[in-house]
Amino acid sequence: MEEESGSSQGPVACGSWIRRPEKVNLAVLARSRKKRGDSSSDSSSSPSVLQIFSFDPKTASLSSSPLTTYVLEEVDGDPVSITVHPSGDEIVCSTTKGGCKLFELVSHDSQTRLLAKELPPLQGVGPLKCIAFSVDGSRFATGGEDGRLRILGWPSLRIILDEPKAHKSVRDMDFSLDSEFLASTSTDGAARIWKTEDGAPLTTLTRNSDEKIELCRFSKDGTKPFLFCTVQKGNKAVTGVWDISTWNKIGYKRLLRKPASIMSISLDGKYLALGSKDGDICVVDVKKMEISHTSKRLHLGAGIETLEFCPSERVVLTTTTEWGAVVTKLNVPADWKEWQIYMLLLGMFLASAVVFYIFFENSDSFWKFPNQAAKPKIGTILGDPQSSDDPNVWGPLDM
Repeated sequence: MEEESGSSQGPVACGSWIRRPEKVNLAVLARSRKKRGDSSSDSSSSPSVLQIFSFDPKTASLSSSPLTTYVLEEVDGDPVSITVHPSGDEIVCSTTKGGCKLFELVSHDSQTRLLAKELPPLQGVGPLKCIAFSVDGSRFATGGEDGRLRILGWPSLRIILDEPKAHKSVRDMDFSLDSEFLASTSTDGAARIWKTEDGAPLTTLTRNSDEKIELCRFSKDGTKPFLFCTVQKGNKAVTGVWDISTWNKIGYKRLLRKPASIMSISLDGKYLALGSKDGDICVVDVKKMEISHTSKRLHLGAGIETLEFCPSERVVLTTTTEWGAVVTKLNVPADWKEWQIYMLLLGMFLASAVVFYIFFENSDSFWKFPNQAAKPKIGTILGDPQSSDDPNVWGPLDM
């Protein structure tokens, strides 16, 4: 689905996937308030809204009309960023005036609704560029344009960290797979690592004087303890890799070959995606660190603001204020389906049975038993007294 910003609704500010039970996926899009004087034929102002759309995996598209729409109050301003709890039941949206707002996703009798709930510690805190839940859903972090970094327990909302001067201005952040660490980057090129248990600063990533660390994502496959960061080295844009056991940089590679505006990693950790400031995306096979998919001019001339992998399909959601939301099916090798795995196991079992049968039928020639003792008759197995004393039945083997 592609939503044009010139429609009767406001432009898409951000979006995210919502993981539901049994591999059902929804998407939430946050639309900004359209100001009077826009190029649209409708000169009146439309409100800021959150909209939930269903996703069809067969067509790799979102529904043409939303399942539900929630209208934000004018005092909240426009949406800035959005994130969804791993359970898929709660959505947090930061706004230009109201801080963070919490919504509960309720589905009953094929009806979907968004219920607003209070989020006291984060009300009226100003624009938050970055908000994120930890992988296990036990932590929630926010990064402000003023450089303030917060980590809260979820759902207790216990404040674990509230550092007003964590950065000059928070640019990006991400939780590690085990939810033990939080990485954050700054607009001045610095990157810091925090322990989420107590909010203690752990280390600052080393960089050369000509390097600016911009975006960050932890590996998510459970086998490679890495932190991926986009780095601007002079005029070159590269992707660096840090070993999180030592926090030392182990190398870098040119992938997107242009400055990136956003970075994302799939839930299974197999693919890393980069979105450029002029509308391109590339998807990288993490195991090989090679590009597997490229979409040129997906959002022509616009910096991609949302780039997120679908939880259960090789599909990404991207948004820009100029071109709206776009769902793109990735040209990558298909994953094994559950029934295919069962068929493979069944095939292996049947093949093993055939090999065993052939081995059994040819066991005499294989072990080179004397021909007269090739196979004992049924009577022998049952204890035939005439054959029980035959010395040739279990004679010496000719190996």
